[in-house]
Amino acid sequence: MKKKLFFGVFVIVAIIVISVFTAKSSNSSDTDLYILKPVQRGPLVINVLEAGSIKPQEQIILKSAVEGRRSIIYLIPEGTYVKKGDLLVELDVSELETKRGDQVIVVQNAEAEKLIKADDLVVAQNQAKADIELAELKVRFAKEDLQKYKEGEYPKNLSEAEGNIKLAEEELERARDKMEWSKKLYDEKYLSETEMRSDELSWKRAELSLKTAKGNLDLLQNYTYKRQVAQLESDLSQAEMSLERTKRKAGASVNSAEASLRARELEHSRQLERLKYYEKQVTNAKIYAPMDGLVIYATSANNRWGNREPLSEGMEIWERNELIYLPTASSFQAEVDVHESNLKKIKQGLKARITITALSGRDFSGVVSHVSPLPDAQKMWQNPDLKVYKTVIKLDDDSGELLKSGMNCIAEIIVEEFKDTLYVPLQCVVKESGKAKVYVLDKNGKAVAKDVEIGLDNNRNIQILSGLEEGELVIENPPLQKSTVDGAEKKNAEKNNQPPDATNKMQETQPKDKKQEDLPPASPAADAIPQVAGK
Repeated sequence: MKKKLFFGVFVIVAIIVISVFTAKSSNSSDTDLYILKPVQRGPLVINVLEAGSIKPQEQIILKSAVEGRRSIIYLIPEGTYVKKGDLLVELDVSELETKRGDQVIVVQNAEAEKLIKADDLVVAQNQAKADIELAELKVRFAKEDLQKYKEGEYPKNLSEAEGNIKLAEEELERARDKMEWSKKLYDEKYLSETEMRSDELSWKRAELSLKTAKGNLDLLQNYTYKRQVAQLESDLSQAEMSLERTKRKAGASVNSAEASLRARELEHSRQLERLKYYEKQVTNAKIYAPMDGLVIYATSANNRWGNREPLSEGMEIWERNELIYLPTASSFQAEVDVHESNLKKIKQGLKARITITALSGRDFSGVVSHVSPLPDAQKMWQNPDLKVYKTVIKLDDDSGELLKSGMNCIAEIIVEEFKDTLYVPLQCVVKESGKAKVYVLDKNGKAVAKDVEIGLDNNRNIQILSGLEEGELVIENPPLQKSTVDGAEKKNAEKNNQPPDATNKMQETQPKDKKQEDLPPASPAADAIPQVAGK
């Protein structure tokens, strides 16, 4: 009975407590759930904060110029200040030195062959000259023989033949006269018949002599002359053709000798170039400082992969591998990676302030000199979802001697500076259906959306172009959980591949000693309003 009574009392007490708590909750409003911030008016700096490193504006990059894979047998310590001409790196090229020695012998043999072919060419040229001169002499002789016959022998023979005819005619005339006289004397019995017959025989011999003389003339004119001229002209033609054959043969012989010489010259030149190549390779095995400067290993200055072994003696390297960096000037620049979400804000000519991590409290000014048109391929290889663009900030000439290549830095790029504008904390603005909105409390304490026109942001505060008035209270933690936040939280979350609550890490890297007028305003009025839910 006592147990039942105790249980009944407990139930009644529990009902009373629940009723009291419910009544108290029903009297509360939505204001207990939200943080309110006022709309502020004043200066607003739109900036982009990115991390990077310090690099010299100009530097000489010394690479391996030796073929294949080579071991380092000497390496100057990193950080050494060297003078022009000092030995920096020496590579093992013992194999190439052996090849160079063998190539010297090859070049000597090629040169000897070239000299032999040069002598052969001289012999061929002299022989060709002699053969051509002999053939030309034969042609000249043939021409002279033809001319001599036509202008010398033939006229002489012709004159002799004509003279013989004339003499024969005269002899015939005398023989005829004597024979006729002998016949008269024989008729008158003054001569004997024998004497008369003797004179008659002399006349007949004279007739035969004339006939023979005429036949010789006809033979000379119609046979001997033509045959002799034809023979001499043929001899001349043969001599001329022989001269042409000799010239061609001599030319071919000389051309062949010249071709052989050129081939040997080309071979000698090719082997000599190969020897020069080996000599250059052996020379390139030693890398000397082209100027005074501080030695920086390429593995230290450009360790893109993060796991690359530092440069050291005994390491094997390939041709065209970067080995040593030598800054050529005392001026420096900052190279930072700008996330794609901030790329549209960055352009050449923007002012920037550089904070060096290793030099606490020391800032340097500069100007954006270059923005890469393409994302960094190395960073994309490491993280395909991360797209950053290499941006170069040229530091002022008075950067000083404190800066060293490779120092980490934070770059604050000033995009825009507004002297008087409305702004609210970035997290106050949400987007619904592509429109920017803020939430305010109505007279009943309920959160209602309000359309606004927004401008630029600096990842902390965002510019309000229209839709709000100075001093108006907006909700810093809007009630829409599925809204797309248009601000630095989401952009930094994408950049770092982290949830939005991790995006304040970049803001924490800001230098604590920056001047107030150079940083975005801190909204003191909003900070003075306590959280309603915390009452």
